[in-house]
Parts: sequence; C-alpha cells; structure tokens
Amino acid sequence: MGHLSGHELRRRVSRLTGYRWPVSDGSLYPAINRLATAGLIDRCADPGAGAARYVLSLTEAGRTELLKRLREPADHEITDFTRYFTVLAFLSRLPDVAEQHAVLRRRLEFLEEPASFFYEGERPLRAEEITDPYRRGMLLTARALSGAERAWLREVLGEERPERGTVDTADTAHTRNDPPALDEPVS
Repeated sequence: MGHLSGHELRRRVSRLTGYRWPVSDGSLYPAINRLATAGLIDRCADPGAGAARYVLSLTEAGRTELLKRLREPADHEITDFTRYFTVLAFLSRLPDVAEQHAVLRRRLEFLEEPASFFYEGERPLRAEEITDPYRRGMLLTARALSGAERAWLREVLGEERPERGTVDTADTAHTRNDPPALDEPVS
C-alpha cells in the first residue's frame, strides 16, 4: 500500500468499500491514533506537505494483524452484511486463494442456514402473511440479494449448481437472508 496521508487513506478506503462504509474524519482519525498506539501503523511527519501533515504506513505487525483478521474473521464479520463487505473489500490482500475461499465458504454456510426475519411469537411469518407492503418488500429484496450472493459465491468457489430437474436444497430451503416465497410455508 505504501505511504499515505490520512486524507488519501480515507479516499482509498471509500473507493474499496463503496457506499457500504462511508469514512468520516470523526471515525478515521481516532482509528488512526488507535492503530498507531498499537504499533500497527507508523505515522511520520511529511515535511513536503506542511505543518501537522503526516504520512501513514503499515508496520510489519500491522500487515500480520491484517492478514490474521482476513484469514479468521470474527463471526459477526461473516454474518453482518456491512462488516462482511469490509472483509470482502480487502480479501484479495490474502495471498492464498484457498484461505480466501475458506472465508467465502463461511459466508455461504451462513447464508444457507434456515432463518426468518419476522415472527409472531415463536412462529416465523411467511411473506404472504405480511400485510405491510414495505415489510413484504424487505423480504423479497432480501431473497433477491441472498440468491445473487449465493450464486456469486458458488461461482467463485467453483461449485456447480445442480442440474435442471434436481433439487438444490440451498435454493429451495429458507435461508437466513432468504425469506420464503409468497406461497411457501416457512419450515
């Protein structure tokens, strides 16, 4: 990554993560201070940029920590959409494709676990039971996103989709981010 100023770091992170993780000065500079205090980045004065201007660079300990966190993301970094997208934005920094795929498999396994969004007591609600058009829209949008993400994950992982006429239980079962069809009962 080389040496970057705080402003350039913010621009690069924003380009990597897109709209999912807007970076403000109020969050960036305290994070820079914590990383510098932990010895994960070096902060050096930039004499060519004027007073109070610094350039940042990742230390060897910072590089090691980054790779460790990419290899072994916490559960919430797999299950939380925004945090997972942050991991995904940097996953290509892992040099071993097998390690990248291990992270992607964890996400795919999460997406294929049965779950639902709305409940009446302990009973999961079907989309056809939701009268609020916006909540129903949430369910249908989540299904589309989950299906697209699962298809992409399978493609990257080199997993074939089942042939026509066979049942792909991951596509027919209700998954954590895949609500039931309007005419399907929740299992």
